[in-house]
Amino acid sequence: MRPGATDAAGRGSGGSAVPTLDVDRSDPAHRAWLNEAVRKVQADANRSADTHLLRFPLPPEWGIDLYLKDESTHPTGSLKHRLARSLFLYGLCNGWIRPEAPVVEASSGSTAVSEAYFASLIGVPFIAVMPRTTSREKCRLIEFHGARCHFVDDPRTMYAEAAALAERTGGHYMDQFTYAERATDWRGNNNIAESIYSQLRLERHPVPAWIVATAGTGGTSATIARYVRYMQHDTHVCVADPENSCFFDGWKEHDPHATSERGSRIEGIGRPRMEPSFVTGAIDRMMKVPDAASVAAVRALDRVIGRKAGGSTGTGLWSALRIVAEMANQGRPGSVVTLVCDPGERYLDKYYSDTWLAEQGLDITPYAQVIDTFLAAGRWEE
Repeated sequence: MRPGATDAAGRGSGGSAVPTLDVDRSDPAHRAWLNEAVRKVQADANRSADTHLLRFPLPPEWGIDLYLKDESTHPTGSLKHRLARSLFLYGLCNGWIRPEAPVVEASSGSTAVSEAYFASLIGVPFIAVMPRTTSREKCRLIEFHGARCHFVDDPRTMYAEAAALAERTGGHYMDQFTYAERATDWRGNNNIAESIYSQLRLERHPVPAWIVATAGTGGTSATIARYVRYMQHDTHVCVADPENSCFFDGWKEHDPHATSERGSRIEGIGRPRMEPSFVTGAIDRMMKVPDAASVAAVRALDRVIGRKAGGSTGTGLWSALRIVAEMANQGRPGSVVTLVCDPGERYLDKYYSDTWLAEQGLDITPYAQVIDTFLAAGRWEE
């Protein structure tokens, strides 16, 4: 070898030593900004009390308790507040979120509301890429936090448009549909599953027979199912899926490439493709719920406990009531938990509007009768 050259192992042949390669990208000002951003996001969790676990009244002789974990009481009003917090911490600690660079998200609404809140909290711009059919109230809430709504006509194009927009603006595409299941610590750390079990501790059936979730990204169902298995609880996890979503078919047929040609009418859940965060192997059961049944259930919730909630809550409640009916028919006591995902006030022009139902061709009467008959006489006659 010539003097100063190195062999394959990096050894010199004599002469001058091989210089050490050194690239230092540390920046005290950036590290100070990052530390402050993480502190602000963590402080938000520290300020927030846990969400309530509501009881849905059932005949006492059944020996069954039905609970709804009310995630609408988060500061941004939905289940997605937990996800957005986790995604921001994940993005910050990975070095993806930077000062002044926009954060871009593909979302049908609630995630965007929550991410807009956290973007405002740490002082970065936020752009939500969403279907043009997203409720006006959700758009107003996103803009309230100083963010911008970017609409697409075809929900299936949200992903590509969000990625392209992040590229054009030099920002970060948050991509909740990929990172939801990995950004949340499913072993504990005050996740939604740990909270449910803690709140049930003094109830007569502290370990639920079933937890029913709905899926948009799949992050919540993955967190709950993994926690159940990690803690070795004798609980099963059911995911309720709306019309115009591919999750049910993809799960049933073990098809990771399943798609749907139309977008879901139930905002926040149901997807046109199998999302990376939808962990099929962790789920015990799935139900395909008609959209009219989801609306009937969410209106029944308002009648029974005086709480309005979004359509995704109705999808989960319909499935939970159906499971309760099975347990009652088998004479099997226990508890069932489902979720209040977000408040109904965001959907007064949709799920609580008879005009909207007529425009969509949805008749909720048969499903409302199923619920009323069940609660009055204990018979599920679907």
